[in-house]
Amino acid sequence: MSVGTFLGIIALMFVLELPDKTMIATVVMSTRARPSSIVAGASSAFVAQMAIATAAGSLITLLPGRAREAVVAALFLAGAGYLLFVPEKAEEQEGEREGAAERSGTRRREIATAFTVIFVGEFGDLTQIQAANLSARTHEPLDVFFASSIALIAISVLGAYGGRVLLRRVPLRAVRLLGGLVFAVLGVLSAISAVRG
Repeated sequence: MSVGTFLGIIALMFVLELPDKTMIATVVMSTRARPSSIVAGASSAFVAQMAIATAAGSLITLLPGRAREAVVAALFLAGAGYLLFVPEKAEEQEGEREGAAERSGTRRREIATAFTVIFVGEFGDLTQIQAANLSARTHEPLDVFFASSIALIAISVLGAYGGRVLLRRVPLRAVRLLGGLVFAVLGVLSAISAVRG
């Protein structure tokens, strides 16, 4: 995988996670617990989820050419639909509900709670689905795993230490719109590739 593609995956996954419920949950948890504990727990959960996602993506590569391209197209288009049509307010409310479960306590308890909230919240989430998709598309699951993990660890740090300020300054609607449009284009290109065989 080229350095440009690796950095592109980091950027894409970072942008996709910004308006996500797990980012909001990280911000909320960091107001109730030590930010360092939240970073440790959330980062561990994100890395575990990316391992699962890239392993699933490797399984997609076993499909025949047209079927694989059709699955990749469907995943991109589903991601586009999610970003374009699920209101960010719904994501914020869900993230706040998940993050509110955290209460101050021992460092070990804070880390375990952050891990659990993020790990459960990421199942079937857009970034997990797209990591599987990128793994299948690039045939480079290890590189996708590392790039995605770097992006999501950065989101953990950002959410725990500066999330409240970020959420006030970055228009999440614009981030979702941009991500949705990128995914729509990739989905259409993959669908064309599947039809052409």
